Amino acid sequence: MKHGKKYTDSSKLVDTAKLYDPAEALDLCVQTAKAKFDETVEAHIRLGVDSRHADQQVRGAVVLPNGTGKKVRVLVFCKGENVKIAQEAGAEYVGAEDMMQKIQSEGWMDFDVVIATPDMMGVVGRLGKVLGPRGLMPNPKAGTVTPDVARAVTEAKAGKIEYRLDKTNIIHCPIGKASFGAEKLQQNFDTLMGAIVKAKPAAAKGQYIKSCVVTPTMGPGIKINPGKFGV
Repeated sequence: MKHGKKYTDSSKLVDTAKLYDPAEALDLCVQTAKAKFDETVEAHIRLGVDSRHADQQVRGAVVLPNGTGKKVRVLVFCKGENVKIAQEAGAEYVGAEDMMQKIQSEGWMDFDVVIATPDMMGVVGRLGKVLGPRGLMPNPKAGTVTPDVARAVTEAKAGKIEYRLDKTNIIHCPIGKASFGAEKLQQNFDTLMGAIVKAKPAAAKGQYIKSCVVTPTMGPGIKINPGKFGV
């Protein structure tokens, strides 16, 4: 795969054989983010678990102290007094069957987070084939199925991210923008890693954090020493 000049220049700053400390790795992320837009910095964490087993699933959500740098559009499925509560909390879209039909008939997807009250899951469940593959299906573990819609909307707006294993046992998460600087990125990274370490399944055997790579959108991956997390 041929890379552009900026990527090639950035790659020269990174020692591919080295396992970096988080602070050094995130400093390099900021240095190597040379695109004309504010690049997102992502963490990719490979875990020593088998996601095919229910007792080895790793999934949850965490509020990043400095947010993600992205404007989050929130859709809430609710009825009654919760409609006004969700709107006052800052949700862009609030509804019930009307929103379900809009998604089904128009293919409407102008939102980033979906929250639902428990009584609406019968309606939301019909959207499983649409929302599921995009990682947008509300889930109690992620705090997106809840009677407390105000808190859920506030947290989503503040930079709450969901983490979950993919089929290859890797978690992919944004941890902010390159413009945040290394210090704020590290605060977000430490918060995410703390949550993932805490979520270690009892059934997990051997080394839990197998590898960890941070990378800006258009830059090279930078390896972090997994031994730093003590699991």
